[in-house]
Amino acid sequence: MKSLFFVFLFMFNAAIVPAVHAEKADSTKPTVVDADQMAYDDVKQVNTFTGAVVVTRGTLLMKAARVVVVQDAAGYQFATLYAAAGSLASFRQKRDGGADLWIEGEAERIEYDGKTELVKLFSRAKMRRLNGTTPTDEVEGEFISYDSRSEFFSVNNTPAGQDSKAGAGRIKAVIQPRAPATPDTQK
Repeated sequence: MKSLFFVFLFMFNAAIVPAVHAEKADSTKPTVVDADQMAYDDVKQVNTFTGAVVVTRGTLLMKAARVVVVQDAAGYQFATLYAAAGSLASFRQKRDGGADLWIEGEAERIEYDGKTELVKLFSRAKMRRLNGTTPTDEVEGEFISYDSRSEFFSVNNTPAGQDSKAGAGRIKAVIQPRAPATPDTQK
């Protein structure tokens, strides 16, 4: 029930705010990885990076203790970020629609699908939409799924990402008030 309430609030909020999408140019940029060590399996197309890993692709920035990147036959990349014990992996990406709009998140494990531009955050997951450094929306729960193309996200209270379960914990959402649209901003 609480998840439905959050979804309603988010949908209401999305109806008021102009659509903003992840930086479209990021999908055409090369992926650059900085790490202490790399192991590469050419047959399976699997790269494993360890040691303070930093992955960049355009404005997308991901950080973790270990990152496993798999490339499919079509050339799409899929990354799984693992946090160090007691820490969190993170991502940050610029959004289209404004000069200084960002999305950032953190969790114990983050999965990024380069084909669909879907980000999944598992365990102790948090995500913020920012205007500059000012949060406009914040959510946290055990699982967050974020579609950067459509700017849609969902939050569940179970780390497996399945439906939320009663008694499994709570999600939290902070949705900042928006200024009403003026005739100048509707153009």
